[in-house]
Amino acid sequence: MTPGRLVSFSTAGLPTAQRVALWEDHNRTALIGLRCRMLGETPFDGTELNLQLDRMHLARVRGNAHVVERPAEVIRTSPSDSIAVYLAVLGEAFFYHEDGVLTLRPGQALICDADRPFMRGFSRGLEELAIKVPRATFRDLTGLDELRNPLVRDFAHGDPSARTLARLVDRALRPDRDEPIDEQTTLHLIAGMTGRIAADPGTVHLANARAFIEDHLTDPGLTAARVAAGIAISERHLSRAFAATDTSLPQYVLARRLERARTQLLADPRATVAEIAARCGFGSTKYFAQTFRAHFGFRATDLPRA
Repeated sequence: MTPGRLVSFSTAGLPTAQRVALWEDHNRTALIGLRCRMLGETPFDGTELNLQLDRMHLARVRGNAHVVERPAEVIRTSPSDSIAVYLAVLGEAFFYHEDGVLTLRPGQALICDADRPFMRGFSRGLEELAIKVPRATFRDLTGLDELRNPLVRDFAHGDPSARTLARLVDRALRPDRDEPIDEQTTLHLIAGMTGRIAADPGTVHLANARAFIEDHLTDPGLTAARVAAGIAISERHLSRAFAATDTSLPQYVLARRLERARTQLLADPRATVAEIAARCGFGSTKYFAQTFRAHFGFRATDLPRA
C-alpha cells in the first residue's frame, strides 16, 4: 500500500459467496487479520477506506450486521504487534475480551491490544474509524508494552483528546481533505487517551484547543476562558500552547474566522458581506471589513464572486 494515498476496498459487485473471504484477505493485508461471520442470511456488504502513514494506519470501515473475531489461532498466524483504536460513528457494538464484555456506543472510542483475543459484534451494522499503532511506537509514547485491559473513552462529549482525535482522523479519511494529518499530534492524542504522555503536553493542548475553536468558530462569545474550560485546562496552559507557535488565541481565532468568511463569500455569491460576517462570528460588519482587508490585502467586496 502506497504511504499517504487513500485506498478503497468494497464488496459491492463481488460474488456473494466470496465476499467474506475477500474482506478477511483485505483486512489481513491492510489493517488487522480477523475472522468474519454473518448474523443472518443477508450477504455481507462492506467498504473500507485505508490510509497508510509512516507510523500508523488509519481506516474508515462501514458494513452491515456481522461479527468479527480475533482468536488465539488467528493471532498466531497473523500477528499484528500493534495497539488498535476504534472510534464508533454509527451503530452499537459489543466487545468480548478475556475479562468481560463492553458495549461501545456511537461517540465512544475503544483502545485495545490487537494481539490479545477478542470478539466484536455489530447487530445493526457499523461505521467506525480505526487506527493501528505499531507496538514499538506505542511503547515509545506511553512506556507501555501492552494493554492488558481495553480502555473506553467518550469522544462525543467527554475526553477532549478523544474528540480531537476523531476529528483529525475523520478529516484525513475524506477524499477532499485539504492537508495531510499531523501524525505526531495524532499519536500524542492517543497517548493522552491512555493517561500516559511522554512528551510535552502542549502539543495535545494546542490540538484540542484548535478543534474546540473550529467547532465554535461562529460564536461571537468565544473567549480564551471558554476554550480553556471546554478542553479542561487552565487559561495559562492554553496561552502557553499558542505562544509556542508565535501567535495568540485571539489572533488564531480571528485568522480562522477570516479564512472561513473568504471561503463562504466564494461559495455563496447571493449572501451579503454583512450576512457572511455575522455567520462567521463577527459582531461588527465594519470591524470585519477592516480586518479582512488587513489580512488579505483587498476588500471583501472586491472578491470575485461567480
